[in-house]
Amino acid sequence: MTIRVLLADDQALLRQAFRTLLDSTDDISVVGEAADGRQAVSRTRELHPDVVIMDIRMPGTDGITATAQICADPRLNDSRVLILTTYETDDYVAQALRAGASGFIGKGIGAAELFAAVRTIAGGETLLSPTATRSLIARFLATPTEDVTAHTAELLDALTPREREMTALVATGLSNSEIAERLFVSPFTVRAHVQRAMNKLQARDRAQLVVIAHQTGLVSRANDGTERLP
Repeated sequence: MTIRVLLADDQALLRQAFRTLLDSTDDISVVGEAADGRQAVSRTRELHPDVVIMDIRMPGTDGITATAQICADPRLNDSRVLILTTYETDDYVAQALRAGASGFIGKGIGAAELFAAVRTIAGGETLLSPTATRSLIARFLATPTEDVTAHTAELLDALTPREREMTALVATGLSNSEIAERLFVSPFTVRAHVQRAMNKLQARDRAQLVVIAHQTGLVSRANDGTERLP
């Protein structure tokens, strides 16, 4: 199955370079381009790509705003956003995750890493580097947000103790394999629990699950010992 990609960047030369790279693969195809955030939203609604590679700083509607609009549209649930930018700051990563992005990588990434990122996002996973996100999450996402907490409080109660534990571990930046090794279970078991937690919390992907876990205080409760398995 071919992964359909939309490129959103205000630099035409850069869009062409990425198109050439991505179209050179057997399983990835660029189906459209956009020069700003407004066009990105419009083209996504028109083309329904699997992955939108989105620059952050563009004229008019920026990439964060465009990402939020795409991720809030129920008709675009199958389109995931991969933020690609030269501005690799913690604040931008936090804003991208809050907007609903499924991944965040810098423009200095190599071709092989770009292909892997697109495939990861298209496969329903998230691209969160554990090393980068642990400090990011603690700094920008750990303060509970009233609206999010109110909306998800009842949903959190629906999680089993094991689902709560794994959600908290996901939110620290651990991969499924790392969680499996820590809990002495298989990666398949971890994936199943995490997927059920995502469904119950109505998280569109793993990145949003991370945001919810921190904004509702689930991770802080796990760290202080109030979220333990019986």
